Amino acid sequence: MSTMSDIIGKAIGEGRKHLLEHEAKALCAEYEIPVTKVELAKNEPEAAKLAKQIGFPVVLKIVSPDIIHKSDVGGVITNIKTEKAVQLAYARIIANIERNMPNASIVGILIQEMAPQSTEVIIGTIKDPQFGPTLMFGLGGIFVEILKDVTFRIAPITKDEAHEMITEVKAYPILKGYRNMPRADTEALVKILLNTSRLVTEHQEIKEIDLNPIMVYEKGAKVVDARIILE
Repeated sequence: MSTMSDIIGKAIGEGRKHLLEHEAKALCAEYEIPVTKVELAKNEPEAAKLAKQIGFPVVLKIVSPDIIHKSDVGGVITNIKTEKAVQLAYARIIANIERNMPNASIVGILIQEMAPQSTEVIIGTIKDPQFGPTLMFGLGGIFVEILKDVTFRIAPITKDEAHEMITEVKAYPILKGYRNMPRADTEALVKILLNTSRLVTEHQEIKEIDLNPIMVYEKGAKVVDARIILE
């Protein structure tokens, strides 16, 4: 994958507002945001080979500029443990897409390392018409969906503000290791917040970023899914 401006330029040139997932993750990686390993496969044998390189288990996801919600159309298969299973999953996803979205153009299938389950958090950005790029932090799942338990800051943010964003959410005790849950590496989250802040500050052509979910561990964190929308 080439540099940031090439990735954004390519999307704009193709008339796309959404970056494809491997493009979004390549941008994140350039800003030292820890993403899952991903490779783009164009056929079944290539998918099997790339999965072996990445290491099992893997996740397969459809890559198409026409498909935003991949799971809804049978475009995601998780926890695949052998090369043979990768080839079967590849064929199954293509068949699902041809059945559910026959007109979608297919770029290929993303082979992604499967991040172990852990506490999920969300980091995102939106562009406020008045204040410009604004960062959001929250815990994943019901906390953000139902309880709307999130915090916001205008970018660029400082390290202190990143810490505040994390400790301000009502669900913060979960990150500290509530009951039998492991204590989360909040420093890793601070770093992701700061790097995301830098990314949107330096690239005003980005309208929205959605890093969701981010698995946070006792040591480190991994962005499992990344969406970037351009102006």
